[in-house]
Amino acid sequence: MEINIEKLSPMMQQYFSVKKKHRDHILFFRLGDFYEMFFDDAITASRELELTLTGRDCGMEERAPMCGVPYHACDLYISRLIKKGYKVAICEQVENPADAKGVVKREVIRVVTPGTLIESNMLAEDVNNYIACIFCGEQGWGLACADSSTGQVSVCQFTAEETESLINELGRYSPSEVIFNEGLLDKTRVTSFLKEKLRCVADLCDNERFDPQNAGELIERHFSRTLVSLGLEQTLSVSALGALLAYLYETQRKGLERITEVHFVNAKQYMMLDLNTRRNLELVQTMRTGEKRGTLLWVLDKTKTAMGKRMLRRFLEKPLLNPAAIDKRLNAVDELYQDTILRCDLSELLGGVFDLERLMTRIVYGNASPREYKSLESTCRVLPQLRSLLSGCQSAFLRQVFERIDPLEDLCAFLEGAIVEEPPALLKDGGVIRPGFNSELDQLRELVQNTKQVLVGVESSERERSGIKTLKIGYNRVFGYYIEVSKSYIGQVPDHYIRKQTLANGERYITQELKELEEKILSAGERISVLEANLFEEIQGRVSAALERIQRTADAIARLDVYVSFAVVAVENNYCRPEVNLSDGITIKDGRHPVVERLMGGVPFVPNDTLLNRSDRLIAIITGPNMAGKSTYMRQTALIVLMAQIGSFVPAASAVIGVVDGIFTRVGASDDLAAGQSTFMVEMTEVAQIMKTATSKSLLVLDEIGRGTSTFDGMSIARAVIEYIADLKLVGAKTLFATHYHELTALEQQLSCIKNYNIACKKRGDEITFLRRIVPGGADDSYGIEVSKLAGVPEWIIKRARQVLEQLESGRPVSNSNSQQPQKQSANSQLSFAAVVPSEVEERLRVIDLNTLTPIEAMNKLFELKGLLKE
Repeated sequence: MEINIEKLSPMMQQYFSVKKKHRDHILFFRLGDFYEMFFDDAITASRELELTLTGRDCGMEERAPMCGVPYHACDLYISRLIKKGYKVAICEQVENPADAKGVVKREVIRVVTPGTLIESNMLAEDVNNYIACIFCGEQGWGLACADSSTGQVSVCQFTAEETESLINELGRYSPSEVIFNEGLLDKTRVTSFLKEKLRCVADLCDNERFDPQNAGELIERHFSRTLVSLGLEQTLSVSALGALLAYLYETQRKGLERITEVHFVNAKQYMMLDLNTRRNLELVQTMRTGEKRGTLLWVLDKTKTAMGKRMLRRFLEKPLLNPAAIDKRLNAVDELYQDTILRCDLSELLGGVFDLERLMTRIVYGNASPREYKSLESTCRVLPQLRSLLSGCQSAFLRQVFERIDPLEDLCAFLEGAIVEEPPALLKDGGVIRPGFNSELDQLRELVQNTKQVLVGVESSERERSGIKTLKIGYNRVFGYYIEVSKSYIGQVPDHYIRKQTLANGERYITQELKELEEKILSAGERISVLEANLFEEIQGRVSAALERIQRTADAIARLDVYVSFAVVAVENNYCRPEVNLSDGITIKDGRHPVVERLMGGVPFVPNDTLLNRSDRLIAIITGPNMAGKSTYMRQTALIVLMAQIGSFVPAASAVIGVVDGIFTRVGASDDLAAGQSTFMVEMTEVAQIMKTATSKSLLVLDEIGRGTSTFDGMSIARAVIEYIADLKLVGAKTLFATHYHELTALEQQLSCIKNYNIACKKRGDEITFLRRIVPGGADDSYGIEVSKLAGVPEWIIKRARQVLEQLESGRPVSNSNSQQPQKQSANSQLSFAAVVPSEVEERLRVIDLNTLTPIEAMNKLFELKGLLKE
């Protein structure tokens, strides 16, 4: 539809003047009790929100496409648009239509985007909603992340060579929206991660916002502090934070005073956990269904507050590397673990604490409901009791929590005196301010509620002063309130009475006092609404002034909630306190998988030991059949290490954990078809990344490396990977390596740092029982056919498989399934392990020095040998 602006009606011209500034947003344009959308926005919104598309006269021949939503229900519709990746600009009427001369003034009061949500009904209470800003400069990367709903902001910085560290940090935050500068456009590793892994809304911003001087001035102006005092002397992080603040000012328009602090994060203080590892270990959501149930978070979450739930997720995303800091957390958990009464009392009190972080954001922004202020008051009542319980605690972190919780008794008393006990949901419904808080409001309310009594009182007073016994006060629409005097008393009417009407039996008068009372009575309702709104704004200001006190209290309560949760979980599941130190070993006695144990519903979990170190037990090669428990065992070890380093007790009889700087996993295989990568390519890409990133302090969990290709290729790659890790000069990381290639167990005799383990099984005839025990030594059988039988594979296939296996093991050619007679082996059939390897290939393998080969050289050799085999 071609639009001629000059022919549009004045209101439509106003619409386009606003829309011009918000081309990339769906514009919610306030008209009376509705938000209307027009033209392309209407077509898009009607499709996405399933609204009826209508039309409106706009001054041109064609009607403008239009659809709309009620203003009081707009959050629901905005939320649906945001979830679909749209941004919404809210254009409000900023003057009373009754006072307008011409078109009512309107302006955009806020732009709602995926990363700037503050409404509780649009957010998951247990997850932070981050917006990230990435600055790509010549010297490296600056990253700033903010949760608009809580006011939390953090920044970090990376060198140009630390792209993977940037990606890992982005994975920790998992922002729902990212803004970036032009320098990022050709960094495909990062852009593809944002698009394919995080799947977040990502937008390019003007380079001017990232200018260090502009950014620095905005930061100092916002925080009223110098960059140096904020710890922001590094240019890259300044550019990222300044651009992020500029974006928030542009979209939020107000309420940014809730951002009171910025935290500079050194990513090297935390364990490396890439996105694959977090998914493979199912820390916060399961791989299959994306649910919380069945994750480590599900096991550890006994928190009582929304703040605690979000804090727990942050703990899981950022395990610590400093044994002293870990020990302080463990001391706090241990004190709560030992004191049952304290633990239970704290847990009960925490159940009465509302989400202070998000509550304060809405109060400061100005869109909190009266009931939310009562929620704040209710929480304030709990704070002195929490402090009382914590006053006798000895551990450093619990003492710190005690000191940081502000009792807020002054604020509690103020709110109690300001707002009624059970206020309405909306301010406009009236009756929010408590009687006694404001004398003018009390008088107006009394006037409205007792109009009849007030008039009777005035009537009685006038009779007494004038001596006119028949004097009456009445009302009509023409004169309003009046004094009526019968004819027999006309001579006694006071001089200040003003005659308004003559009747057959008397006269009607008014007085100045009566007219003032009339004005008060007739305007009282409106005046009450205005006065309540003004008083509510004063209450908002008073509460907002306590923002920093409340934010400190909220952070302390969130941490306390996590410590209590850890203690509760430890008691309920019989966990032990781990010892975390700077040694190079991991020693776990009777370790259990925390999630699988919970899911078993009381059935005893078979525990297993783990012993890894940098000398004779660097790599554990684990063999055994599928379904026996190899993957469970390896994941349980990784989870126990991670739990220890977030300050939790662990599912074991005892555990001594040398700090691990990163956990890297290569588990399972799934084709990345969207990126055009096969299973094997994905596997090798992940292995290559692990080999580049892992250090001697890392823990590797590698499951079935090489299975995505042919048998000999896969086995060769798996062996090369093990030998590369075993070289202390190259990687030297503690490793759990599960494989079906039994030939790899020979490495135990060749490399002193390797130990073989297998999952014990008991076989009776054709039946197999998995004992779930890890025992020394390699497995002598994969039990593939027995596992297939357990899985319900048809009996004919099982019998045929046994027949084929017997023929393969005897070295005979495999017969046709329809014949029992041996058939000549096809030239194209895959070689069995018993087949003779061509002598040239064997000779070349013998002379290769694997200790001197780089990964690229090893891969080239493999392709060369594979070519020889084909010949």
